[in-house]
Parts: sequence; structure tokens; C-alpha cells
Amino acid sequence: MKKIAILLSGRGSNFMALSDHIQAGRIDGKIVGVLSNIPGAAGLAEAERRGYFTRTIPSLGRKRHDFDREVVEWLQGQQTEIVCLAGFMRLLSPLFVEAFPNSILNIHPSLLPAFPGLHAQRQALEWGARITGCTVHFVDEKLDHGPIILQKSVPILDDDTEESLSRRMLEQEHLAYPEALAEICADRIRIQNRRCLRV
Repeated sequence: MKKIAILLSGRGSNFMALSDHIQAGRIDGKIVGVLSNIPGAAGLAEAERRGYFTRTIPSLGRKRHDFDREVVEWLQGQQTEIVCLAGFMRLLSPLFVEAFPNSILNIHPSLLPAFPGLHAQRQALEWGARITGCTVHFVDEKLDHGPIILQKSVPILDDDTEESLSRRMLEQEHLAYPEALAEICADRIRIQNRRCLRV
């Protein structure tokens, strides 16, 4: 059973999806802690309600290296094996990535490498894309760049707005992230060059 830590900055809907699947026995893992860099984040309150060990380490006004070092120490103190970023609005430093090689997961609301960074749904609409989706990937030092574990597509409708597309995207995120985490926890993924292969 893998020891999983969740990092979030907002409402934590992807955290809740992961938690639901773990509690239902569909993922062979255990959440050992939930951390936020934003005091009072809604997702942290939900984690406390669910009985998880929580921690807030504010990032505002701090150097990235100093903040990341404190977070890494906390994660190591929980004996974390897998880190799941669930709306954690921080670019991780090399120090952080090197502490958990090929063990940090993120979900992004586009079919990477298309539309990295913020406002991916808006980018897709402005580009005139007909299909977008979500991507679960390993995290490296570059933004939305690490090896892709799993993707799910979402059609873009003629009358879509950023809000309507985001709602449909989130439905797929809540399926994709638990599916990818289940494969990681079961040791069914190996990385060859940039490709995640099923074993």
C-alpha cells in the first residue's frame, strides 16, 4: 500500500475524487497527509472533515527554494512515496523534484503538450480547437512537461464557454486522476525515455 500525500491550493475537487476512490478500495494507497500553501483553503477544510492529517505552509513572500525545502521535509516526515498535486499552484524546484523522482503526479486541463500553463480551457477556445481534454503526468522541473501517464479527451462544443468547458473537463479529471494513481500504486507503469509503458 503506497503512502500518498496531496498538495492543494484551492477547493480540492481532485483531492476529493482521489480520496473517494481510495476509501472505496479502488486504489491500493493511503493518504498520509494533505498540505496547502494557502491558509484557509477549502480543500484543506474538507481534508480535516474527512479525518486526514493536514498542514498549512504558506508560500506567500517566501523564496521558492526555502518553501520547497520545508514542504519536502514535511513530506519525508510522513514517509511519503507518491505526491499528488491537486490544484497546487506552484512550479516545483529541482530540489523538490529530485526528492521524489518519478513519484510526483499532476493533472492538467488540456491534452499536453497543447495549452500548458494557466487558463488552458480559454487557450483551447481561443485557438479554435475542436477537442481538448485532461492529462495526468509525472512532474519534472519544467511547467506541464513530464512524461504523460494518461489522457482523456473532451469535445469542444460550438456554444462552449470557458465555464461550461471547465465543468465537463472536471468530470473527466475526476475519472482520469484516480485511474492513473491506481496504475502507479499497482506498479503497472514504467518510464522508457519519455513514454509511460504499461507492465
